[in-house]
Amino acid sequence: MSKLTDVPKRILIGRALRSDRLGETLLPKRIALPVFASDPLSSVAYAPGEVLLVLSIAGVSAYHFSPWIAVAVVVLMFTVVASYRQNVHAYPSGGGDYEVATTNLGPRAGLTVASALLVDYVLTVAVSIASGIENLGSAIPFVVQHKVLCAVAVIVLLTLMNLRGVKESGKLFAIPTYVFVGGVFIMIAWGAFRGMVLGDTMRAPTADYHIKAEHQGLAGFALVFLLLRAFSSGCAALTGVEAISNGVPAFRKPKSKNAATTLAMMGLLAVTMFCGIIALAMSTNVRMAEHPATDLIHNGSPVGSGYVQNPVISQVAEAVFGKGSFLFVLLAAATALVLFLAANTAYNGFPLLGSILAQDRYLPRQLHTRGDRLAFSNGIVLLAGAATLLVVIYGADSTRLIQLYIVGVFVSFTLSQTGMVRHWNRHLAVEKDQAKRRHMVRSRAINAFGAFFTGLVLVVVLVTKFTHGAWVALLGMCIFYATMTAIRKHYDRVAEEIAAPEGPSDDSVRPSRVHSVVLISKIHRPTLRALAYAKLMRSDTLEALTVNVDPAETKALREEWERRGIDVPLKVLDSPYREVTRPVIEYVKGLRKESPRDAVSVIIPEYVVGHWYEHLLHNQSALRLKGRLLFTPGVMVTSVPYQLQSSEAAKLRARKRQEWNAPGAVRRGPAVERPKEPSASKD
Repeated sequence: MSKLTDVPKRILIGRALRSDRLGETLLPKRIALPVFASDPLSSVAYAPGEVLLVLSIAGVSAYHFSPWIAVAVVVLMFTVVASYRQNVHAYPSGGGDYEVATTNLGPRAGLTVASALLVDYVLTVAVSIASGIENLGSAIPFVVQHKVLCAVAVIVLLTLMNLRGVKESGKLFAIPTYVFVGGVFIMIAWGAFRGMVLGDTMRAPTADYHIKAEHQGLAGFALVFLLLRAFSSGCAALTGVEAISNGVPAFRKPKSKNAATTLAMMGLLAVTMFCGIIALAMSTNVRMAEHPATDLIHNGSPVGSGYVQNPVISQVAEAVFGKGSFLFVLLAAATALVLFLAANTAYNGFPLLGSILAQDRYLPRQLHTRGDRLAFSNGIVLLAGAATLLVVIYGADSTRLIQLYIVGVFVSFTLSQTGMVRHWNRHLAVEKDQAKRRHMVRSRAINAFGAFFTGLVLVVVLVTKFTHGAWVALLGMCIFYATMTAIRKHYDRVAEEIAAPEGPSDDSVRPSRVHSVVLISKIHRPTLRALAYAKLMRSDTLEALTVNVDPAETKALREEWERRGIDVPLKVLDSPYREVTRPVIEYVKGLRKESPRDAVSVIIPEYVVGHWYEHLLHNQSALRLKGRLLFTPGVMVTSVPYQLQSSEAAKLRARKRQEWNAPGAVRRGPAVERPKEPSASKD
């Protein structure tokens, strides 16, 4: 089994790294930007479209509100970025929103934030990949016909890339992310030049289409509700902002400064791209509809179910660059790819947060352990499994999935910023230095405004999206909260139960006697070795125990036992129903019942085999017995191994594997042989 799993594992995720090489996996800003900010940067591929889709309910006339919605999103983005810059300086340990809320608002608030973030990370993977599949499917029909299969395949691929380690996956993701960002900026600049300098008329492929309004002449409360819903959809551009504050430990030193700089760069790039695409969409007359088959009219008739509604960014690129041009194809390819890679924000945020929660005993401790490549492998696999489940349930439909989005992230935004206000209040109460106090007052004002604004947006999102699917995200948060609470209670209960007392206790009292029982089925080398070991233990009483399943075999065993003159009494347990496990368990319990202060040592001879399939043929009764005996107090189980020839062959194979190099290992060089560069002299 080891050979079957180890070689593919090394090929897929690479050679294991030593713990002292953790510093080599830390990220410079140029790699950290695409790793942690690919989600908010890529959201400009669908966030503008979500705004126009909601406004289309009131018809094309409502499109003139989109610039104002864009302004509101920009103000919110800058507010959140400014607020989180305070977070990364105050809490550089990587706890992010969870640590801020727990420290300043209490464990329940912290657990609420953690639940919201975990749900949002899972949704980030599902939405990003589903959206990328739909973009790719417009060019490749096979992808559309097998959306779920293709989405799951992409999740598996991203999982393997992240299991190789954060730095290596970051390098893979950097190129398409930068190509996408560069392509969007070129499109905005060239579009502005053509429109403002050359005076060209650029028209989107849907410019001549008309929209059949579902609700015409909206006014008053109905119009306000529509605008708020459009604004909440545009807030998808902010998802993933918190990942940088959760990922501060992955940055190179100075960690807080580099994280804050990366956060500012991400915010500036995202809002510029978002506003640029909205502006170009307005100038090129892009038309979008929630139900294009019936609501999008061309030449007096609905376009029908065969029509494929391209994303806003694709329509704008066609108007600016021309369909089929090199830049159009390049941007389309980069957009589809970066949407897949946007999930990488969650692949870096979810395992880090899971590790911190595991350290605080809210999640299984296995999530706190780094894998072979110094990544939190268990968290990566858990995220992939949850995202796959969502993709399968919702059929990889981004329109349905995106309705679940945003709720979790604004819950964490609001509680985090509220916690930061209390953080500054606590420090201001004891700080005397006037310069530091001025800095704290300014930071508190930023966080207070952030808490108010994000709290207001949270209410808007809940009101406008609850019936459209946001309730599912809230349900997921409740499930995470209840699960983590139960795990913490379990760990606390176990810790209290096994805590060592200060004085003497029953656990430290030496047993009165030790009664050793050697389980045998026939006389062979493993049995003789187990008997010899049992004699060495010098127990107060020693006996061999067998179960009479076949009378003929039992009779032969007795005769062989007497012929050899083995000086250990042999006890035979009758089993009329041919069971082996139950008679042994009942006999051992009987010994304990007769002498509760005695310890019973059950010694089991076992074969050591060298192939995985041989395990299916041996030791099955021993496994069942050990599993049952674990629940019997005062009983100790000892395995006496006997190595078969196949195990020696397995040992030789293992030695050869130690000398085997994974693909690329020779180029990288073994970790233990990497010489450190001498430090530069300052003379």
